[in-house]
Amino acid sequence: MGLEMGKQKQFKMFLKMVVCLILMGVAYRLLYFSSIIPYYEIAQDSAAANFTLSSAQLPTPHTTTITISSAGSCDIFNGEWVRDPTGPAYTNTTCDTIEHHQNCLKNGRPDSAYIYWRWRPKDCNLPRFDPKTFLHFMTNKSMAFIGDSISRNHVQSLLCILSQVERAVEVYHDKEYRSKRWSFPSHNFTLSVIWSPFLTEAKIFEDYDGHASGAVRLHLDQPHSEWVNDFGKFDYVEIAAGKWFLKTAVYYENNTIVGCHNCKIENVTELGFDYAYRRALQTTLSFITKSDHKVYTLFQTTTPDHFENGEWNTGGYCNRTVPFEEGETELRDIDTIMRNVELEEFNKAVGDTNGSTLKLFDTTRLALLRPDGHPGPYRAFHPFEGKEGNAKVQNDCLHWCLPGPIDSWNDLLINILLKE
Repeated sequence: MGLEMGKQKQFKMFLKMVVCLILMGVAYRLLYFSSIIPYYEIAQDSAAANFTLSSAQLPTPHTTTITISSAGSCDIFNGEWVRDPTGPAYTNTTCDTIEHHQNCLKNGRPDSAYIYWRWRPKDCNLPRFDPKTFLHFMTNKSMAFIGDSISRNHVQSLLCILSQVERAVEVYHDKEYRSKRWSFPSHNFTLSVIWSPFLTEAKIFEDYDGHASGAVRLHLDQPHSEWVNDFGKFDYVEIAAGKWFLKTAVYYENNTIVGCHNCKIENVTELGFDYAYRRALQTTLSFITKSDHKVYTLFQTTTPDHFENGEWNTGGYCNRTVPFEEGETELRDIDTIMRNVELEEFNKAVGDTNGSTLKLFDTTRLALLRPDGHPGPYRAFHPFEGKEGNAKVQNDCLHWCLPGPIDSWNDLLINILLKE
């Protein structure tokens, strides 16, 4: 009998040990898995309703949902650049649509720290751009980027990220390969870039390298037919302009000369580039907001350059290797004038949208803080090869290396679109 009681006692102790081990395993599983599921919240203080995207649309292995909240008081364009050891979503070897002028690493740029930064808003979190989510959202839709070479730079960045999920098929290009269109067949999504540096009709007399043989003839009251003719096909557009308005130009309204900028023509009034920029934006925004075809429009603000000790054609360069910190730099007068014009005309247009959606894509501050992200001399392949150490070469301190800072603009882009 004593032996049986001893066996029962041992059996009870064994059961207790098994139960304890099971409970410990359950607790560990709950604790561990709850700690690795990331939660993305765009607005920490927003009381607006959220919507979620199912995990089937997302590539991150441990992510079950991404929650996008109305931005509320959070300004996603007000923030800072922070180090990001994960690096870019693509490289110059995994994307074949990078133009050679922006392919900085292939062209021999010796440093790569500039690709390990990410934009972080001050008052909210910003999820990383997800190409699967974007393509799912854009299924059966069309999007166009309308503007100058900065717009083309942005499209190339977007293409590089999307190509990690689905390869784009180029279906159109113009004679000079400045306007292009791509298709993503699996999603029936069409992406276009339309070369329209003034947004309105213009006759331009210069070669591909920017050397002019005459003043631009700019019709400020006529939206550019290059994008107007296809406007009815688009669901989303992003418009941008700016630096081209600094060029010598003669201005027309009603097919009559009304003035110029830096033309030095007798009896033609000097009106200044800001007059033309304002009128061109008024013409463009008026067409978009009054059109019967309602398009979701993003209006991108000016992109400052970072030339030091000269301009692009007078020996200016950009050789910084880290971002500016808060208060370390400010907009130049020209960029401030452009930005003021943009904000004034945008606010006027927002009050007269007539059913259209018009959003400000305010990337000026993001761009201002990144003097390190430009090709500089590495716009050309190994520019110093075979030259003396102090050789001077042309620098590009306006456009962005790919990969580079402009990739973060896509984080902002998808955030704005998904909230709608």
